[in-house]
Amino acid sequence: MTISFKTKLAAAVLLGATALGAGFAQAADKQISWIYCGDKIDPVHEKYIKEWESKNAGWKVAPEVVGWEQCQDKATTLAASGSPAAMAYVGSRTLKEFAENDLIVPVPMTDDEKKAYYPHIVDTVTVDDQQWGVPIAFSTKALYWNKDLFKQAGLDPEKPPKTWEEEIAFAKQIKEKTGIAGYGLPAKTFDNTMHQFMHWVYTNNGKVIDGDKVVMDSPEVLAALKAYKDITPYSVEGATAYEQNEIRAIFLDGKVGMIQNSTGAAYRLQNTKINWGVTTLPLGPSAKGPGTLLITDSLAIFKGSGVEDKAIEFAKFITSPGPQEEYELTTDSGLTPLRPSAKVDQLVKDKPYWKPFIDGISFGGPEPLFKDYKGFQNAMIEMVQSVVTGKAEPEAALKKASADIEQYK
Repeated sequence: MTISFKTKLAAAVLLGATALGAGFAQAADKQISWIYCGDKIDPVHEKYIKEWESKNAGWKVAPEVVGWEQCQDKATTLAASGSPAAMAYVGSRTLKEFAENDLIVPVPMTDDEKKAYYPHIVDTVTVDDQQWGVPIAFSTKALYWNKDLFKQAGLDPEKPPKTWEEEIAFAKQIKEKTGIAGYGLPAKTFDNTMHQFMHWVYTNNGKVIDGDKVVMDSPEVLAALKAYKDITPYSVEGATAYEQNEIRAIFLDGKVGMIQNSTGAAYRLQNTKINWGVTTLPLGPSAKGPGTLLITDSLAIFKGSGVEDKAIEFAKFITSPGPQEEYELTTDSGLTPLRPSAKVDQLVKDKPYWKPFIDGISFGGPEPLFKDYKGFQNAMIEMVQSVVTGKAEPEAALKKASADIEQYK
């Protein structure tokens, strides 16, 4: 038996609403309170907050910086307590859950607004043909390889794997010839374990859910899980001890041949002596083209603040092409641009390592939207861990996970 989202909210309110909500309860009518995730406000956002305020006399935007681990819980608790922030930075995967519980308001997009984004971006914030958030951050992944380890293993250092079959074979050769792990597979009890597996699903034309129908028990997803099993012996030992940033650190230390990561790894690699390359993620046998999981974070507009319309106006301004592009291209956090533009074309020309992160969008797919996202996520993590530890065969693990996630859709 699962605990309902509203029951969880009630518990959260009893535990934390008094301490967390006081700051917002007395918010001024012309103030847009913003729960801002991170350690500090990005200077680009500070700049454009001032610009918006200068054009909207009498209005103030009041960001409250909250650490990543507490950020979303705080937004949820405030909303459930009846003292919502006007706006909060959230993972787009939670929008369906918030919408189903009547905590946020729709943020409709015009056809022109939708067309301005790269393909499938709008899908990450859409439930039943309605948009429920404004995308503010976007991440894609590509495959990094260590050219020196390729050379030591007798592989061509200028030819990365193009298929899963090659990827597994190259990982095996690196491990056997050098004694160093050929691949970095993260399988810690952590959200990006599910994300990393979804990159394999979307590089084989697979799907988890179609509308409200779970379609994960398919040949395409089974092939991805079998590939996970096959590459595990040549990966970093003890996969369940690592999440992707820890795997990245091992790669930066020259101790693994290949990893999946964002542009954030490229920024860090420039400060190392590693001879590296980056390419689109290798393709499974059913792939139609280069793919990747398309992860977005969004600005959600909470119901009951009294300033919903103005908050939507500000959210669309701060994520409009000018401010958004400046935010994306002046950070080392691994963000992929949300929209194509001349500046992005120039970026790819000046820094060719950006190209695979853009190329993977065409056949990529969004994070699956579930009413209980954490329940879904945990079932996926359990599935991956059971296979990489040898506790279950891929067929059995996939069937179990497919049945388990039915309750969360």
